[in-house]
Amino acid sequence: MELTLNLGYTQIRELLRQLPANQIEKIKKELPENYIQTKAKSDISDFQKFILTGPVMSDEQFENFKQQRHQFNIWRPQ
Repeated sequence: MELTLNLGYTQIRELLRQLPANQIEKIKKELPENYIQTKAKSDISDFQKFILTGPVMSDEQFENFKQQRHQFNIWRPQ
């Protein structure tokens, strides 16, 4: 006899939260090391990797950018 369940991520997460701590630790040990990270990384395309490794603005740079954009919009004839 075989039973198949179609559970979504949130359902699985809620079920795991109901487990006692010792059973959660047992599950963690049974999963291969870096299983989740390896699976997630393999699903990323080259373009996504390119975007994720690109430069990022600091908060100060972003504020400066917003000020410059605002000034440019004021200067530009509408």
